[in-house]
Amino acid sequence: MLSLLRSTAFIVAIQALIAVGVPLQSSAVAFFNPADGGGSMLDAAAPGLGEPLNVIISGLSSPAVLTDAGILNFARAIGFSSECLGIHLGDPQSANLGDGHGFVNQTVELRQDYGDASIGTCLESLIGGNHFRVYRQNGPSANSGALFLAVSQEEDASKSHTISPNGYDTGRDTLVANALGTTSFGGVTYSTVSQSVPDLLPIGSNGVNHGIALDGIATLLTVTIQ
Repeated sequence: MLSLLRSTAFIVAIQALIAVGVPLQSSAVAFFNPADGGGSMLDAAAPGLGEPLNVIISGLSSPAVLTDAGILNFARAIGFSSECLGIHLGDPQSANLGDGHGFVNQTVELRQDYGDASIGTCLESLIGGNHFRVYRQNGPSANSGALFLAVSQEEDASKSHTISPNGYDTGRDTLVANALGTTSFGGVTYSTVSQSVPDLLPIGSNGVNHGIALDGIATLLTVTIQ
């Protein structure tokens, strides 16, 4: 009976970890190209239009970074945090990462915190700034555990938070610059390196939300906990 109870408890614990997106071991690959599985590097932002998944947190990163709590802590280390007072306005966007899950809503949306992880994102909601949506590639046909980020710079509230001119490439570059090297938050120290990946995203504005042109580059970040 004791053995059965222990076995049941173990199964329940594993199911709980899976439910919150906890990778159980390091991935063997950085990511899978969504297009290879019928997906896209543009999410679904509006009918026929998408926003670029222009930063990828590699599946070869430290597994703890790739969890829900892990990406939030890393985000806080590079100047982002949860939405103002936990309030999200507007509908979530979805993405098909070609992993067999089809279109799945964003896991979380995080905003620039202007140096205050507690309430700084309220300022971003007012004056604009950088933000990103997170999607996890963990389906049965492409389970890399990688996190695909749709990063963009947006305007202030008076302009209804529309994306800034060149806001997708600018948002990506700003996030990457903040992430590279050594960062820390909450007692966790990270070392991050980057690699530019061409040929994943389109060049130009065809199919891109707001008609904003892209340079066609996605950036792969490998984040290691020290």
